[in-house]
Amino acid sequence: MRSFPALLAAFLASASPAIPTEGQEPVIRGVASVIDGDTVEIHDIRIRLHGIDAPESGQSCIDPQGKPWRCGQQAALALSNRIGRGTVDCVPTDIDRYGRTVAECFMGRENLNRWMVHDGWAVAYVRYSDDYSHDEDLARAARRGIWSAAFEMPWDWRQARRDAGSALPPPIQRLLLSARSYSCDPRRTCKAINSCDEAVWYLQNCGWGGKLDRDGDGVPCESIC
Repeated sequence: MRSFPALLAAFLASASPAIPTEGQEPVIRGVASVIDGDTVEIHDIRIRLHGIDAPESGQSCIDPQGKPWRCGQQAALALSNRIGRGTVDCVPTDIDRYGRTVAECFMGRENLNRWMVHDGWAVAYVRYSDDYSHDEDLARAARRGIWSAAFEMPWDWRQARRDAGSALPPPIQRLLLSARSYSCDPRRTCKAINSCDEAVWYLQNCGWGGKLDRDGDGVPCESIC
């Protein structure tokens, strides 16, 4: 049987954010200002949430009626509403190329990084971590948050903006056209789908769309995508 001190230590570890080891930055604690859906600021320290990527503040998604929706703004509002004026603890994990602290942030026992992905306001940033991939799968299946709409992955949206300057990125134009012409009824197989854009729309918007992505890598109908 484990001793009382061992049990107490285990409980405290599960109830609190991770304590940094020697050489790590100390926990950053305070009231957080939300910059966007994956970035906060505490005591003038800009903090990028580890392992997630949210739509940018100026990014739009396309709702099921084919109308642009300010999903990036909504993602930031969702995080802001979740935090309110509560105390946030951020445990640094890295420094990114822009000099921002990368961290896992908690309010009480709740991991805010995980909450954003689980509730569909951010996606797992698998280029850097797959910590929240399962939460993304759950949000996609339930069509929560941005998964209720058609959208570009935030990293693709940023790249399109860099490539196109201030012009409307071509992927958004494709999504607008797709939303006007595609329908979830009747169901389709990859053999009946004419383009990758169409397959992606079904994957993101239809309850049966996951069947187009048999290996679960996020790419539907790989023969055409």
